Amino acid sequence: MLKITMSRLPLLSDPMIAVLIAATGIALLFPATGETKEAASSISNAGIFLLFLINGMRIRRAEIVRGLSNWRYFGPLIIFVFPGMAMLGLGFAHLGGGALPPMVALGFVYLGCLPSTVQSATSYTSLAAGNVGLAVVGAALINIVGVFVSAPLFALLAGEAAGAIGNEAIVRIGLILVLPFVVGQIVQGRVIDRIAAHRSQIAWLDRAVIGIAVYVAFSGAVEQGLGAMLATRDWLILVAMVLGMLVIALAAAWTSAKLLGLVRADRIAFLFAGSQKSVAIGAPLAAILFPAESAGFVIAPLLIYHLAQLVLAAPMAARMVKGRDQALG
Repeated sequence: MLKITMSRLPLLSDPMIAVLIAATGIALLFPATGETKEAASSISNAGIFLLFLINGMRIRRAEIVRGLSNWRYFGPLIIFVFPGMAMLGLGFAHLGGGALPPMVALGFVYLGCLPSTVQSATSYTSLAAGNVGLAVVGAALINIVGVFVSAPLFALLAGEAAGAIGNEAIVRIGLILVLPFVVGQIVQGRVIDRIAAHRSQIAWLDRAVIGIAVYVAFSGAVEQGLGAMLATRDWLILVAMVLGMLVIALAAAWTSAKLLGLVRADRIAFLFAGSQKSVAIGAPLAAILFPAESAGFVIAPLLIYHLAQLVLAAPMAARMVKGRDQALG
C-alpha cells in the first residue's frame, strides 16, 4: 500500500515556500527604497557571489563528466530545458502581451530560459520510483549549463526588451555568477569534504540568498506601483497562464521521453528535470540582469510556476508509484 507522509508534501515541508512568501510579503509591506535599496542590492550581490562560489565547490567534476558521457539522455534533456522551454515561454509571452504588463509578459520568456531545479527534481524522481542517479547528475549538469546559457538565450529571444537591460549586465553575470563558480571548481578538491559536512547550513544560505534577491526584486516592483499595475483580473490571468505553461511542459516532457524510447524510470527523471524551473538560479540571476524597478515584474511568473510545480509534483509522483505497483501486482 502506498504511504505518503505529511512531511513529504512540499507545502508542508519545503522551507523555500516559506522563504519566498516571507520575502514577498515583507517587500509588499516594507519595500527597500533609496539608500536602503542600494544597500540591499549590494548585500544581495555579495550573497549571490558566495552562493555560486559554493555551488562550484560542491558540484563534483566527476558528475559533470559522467553526464557528458550519456548524450542519449542529456542531449535531448538540454535541448528540451533550454531552447524547447524557452520557445514555449516565448509563445506564452506573446499570448499575454495584450493582457498583462509588458515586463510581466516578458517574464514568461525569462522563465522558459532557466535551468531546472536540483533538489525537488531529484526528490520527486525518487518519490515516483524513477532513476535517482540520472536525476542527480542531470540536475547538476543542467544547472551548470544554465549559468552560461540562460542569460544569452533570454537576450536572444527577448530582442529589444533585453536591450533595455544594458550591456553591463553581461559583465555583472561574468563577475558575480561565472567567476565564482569557476573558482569553486578549481579549489573543489581541497574543500569539498568540508562543504559536504555543512550541508544543512549551506541549504539555509541558499534560501537566505534567494530570499534577499526576491525581496530586492519585489521592492522595486512595489516602488513602481505593482498593486496598481496588476489588478485582480490580471493576477487571475497570470496564474491561469502559468498553470497552462506548466501543464504543457509536463505533457511535452513525458511525450518526448517516450519518443526517445527511454525506460519508465528514466522517463520519470526526464519528466521532472525537463518541466521544473529553478528559482534558485532565477531569482539571483534576475537581481543581476534586470534593474530593480523591473526585476519584480519579470520574476512574477517564475514564483507562481515554482509554487505550482511543487503542488502538482507530489500527487503526480504518488500516482506514478501507485500505477507501477498495480502493474507489478
